[in-house]
Amino acid sequence: MVSKKWLKDVKRLHQKKYRNELELFFVEGIKTVKELLHSNYSLEKLLVTAEHSDEFKNFDCDEITAEDLKKISALKTPSGVLAVFKIPTSAKTIEADWTLVLDDVRDPGNLGTIIRLCDWFGIQRLVCSVQTVDCYNPKVLQATMGSIARVQVEYTELASFFNNNTLPVYGAFMDGAPVYGENLPKKGVLVMGNEANGISKKVEDFCNKRVCIPQFGSPHTESLNVATATAILLNELRRG
Repeated sequence: MVSKKWLKDVKRLHQKKYRNELELFFVEGIKTVKELLHSNYSLEKLLVTAEHSDEFKNFDCDEITAEDLKKISALKTPSGVLAVFKIPTSAKTIEADWTLVLDDVRDPGNLGTIIRLCDWFGIQRLVCSVQTVDCYNPKVLQATMGSIARVQVEYTELASFFNNNTLPVYGAFMDGAPVYGENLPKKGVLVMGNEANGISKKVEDFCNKRVCIPQFGSPHTESLNVATATAILLNELRRG
């Protein structure tokens, strides 16, 4: 059975400071756990309830009661499976055709969905500002549906990234040129901004081209959700 120490440690992993301190994170859900078990992530502990023990019998796992799992789960209705993995050290930079950059995206659901979109559209490299929500936040991981296993997520000061970048930089702006009329290159950088404020002034200065998604409906409609806008723009990148 699972020790009290492990129950306490998993509970602490809900907070970013302890994830960084322990260099661990956890995921839940059968699909997401299986995705990471078959990835390059290093498993630290696999906890399963009795009803799922046969499904994970090929892995080194510990049985946990439904009551104890509920105490440490980030879900209202725990799935019966929780796995703890090591946070990897900085990986070698991927030489990607397109890199997606996020400037201060704060909502966990948005980041998780964007990681999933990167996986769908074959965007292997996602660069985030240090203010962007932690990709190992349980809500982010839940929204990725396992795509975190196939997308390299980096956190850095964006000025440093751009100072070392040689590819054209496209920023998403409300007053940009309609993306549908752009002759997009085969390689480049796409920047998406904060949910409320868009791309910051300091990052805006690095953008060679301002693009937008044209609005066809009521002028009173609010701007698109950042994950929705990312989906539309990534689709345009892959149309050529």
